Amino acid sequence: MCKRPCFHDEYLQAFNEPGVRLIDTDGKGVERITSDGVVAGSIEYPVDCIVYASGFEVGSEYTARAGFEVTGRDGRELSEYWEDGMRTLHGLHIHGFPNAFMVQPTQAANLIANVPHNIVDHADTIAAVVAEAERRSAATVEPTAEAEQAWVDLIATAPGRAIGGIECTPGYYNNEGQGYGDQTRFAAGHPAGAMGYFRHIEAWRASGEFAGLAFG
Repeated sequence: MCKRPCFHDEYLQAFNEPGVRLIDTDGKGVERITSDGVVAGSIEYPVDCIVYASGFEVGSEYTARAGFEVTGRDGRELSEYWEDGMRTLHGLHIHGFPNAFMVQPTQAANLIANVPHNIVDHADTIAAVVAEAERRSAATVEPTAEAEQAWVDLIATAPGRAIGGIECTPGYYNNEGQGYGDQTRFAAGHPAGAMGYFRHIEAWRASGEFAGLAFG
């Protein structure tokens, strides 16, 4: 479990083709690109063509990836509110940030191979909450401080990281081999796993009570 789980392993045979050469970069990747090739571990490897994977950025501050800051009540910025760790209700709602919905997996189903499932489930929850706000003629909705704290406390009981130990090959799962500090201690999912979260949130929606949310 040191690497991302994949749906199949048929691509692995390509590594054994005679025209393939694997370079161990000690998890650090390519250092720089020259006019003739790429440099890794201070060694230049000449190449005829470089194919850039699309890739994506992970592990950085959300403001760097989003390109903007989220500001809540009294001008408080979300990066300041999360300075000591992420705080949400269901990984979706944030106290002090009314009408803000965070569609992402942390503090929800977390690491699941079927990422769109988590997105669709959050969309179902948002739709139900917005419909309830309209029914109540409410202009705002946000979690209470008590409900948010209770959810954070629940997340804190989740087992340790199942993947990405510091003994694994350096990568973004283990912060390039450095491990994670206290700031990420709440970067986990429901302690009962993804299916436990989906069962919880489905029952929460179906109850019609929307416990933990304040409509204003």
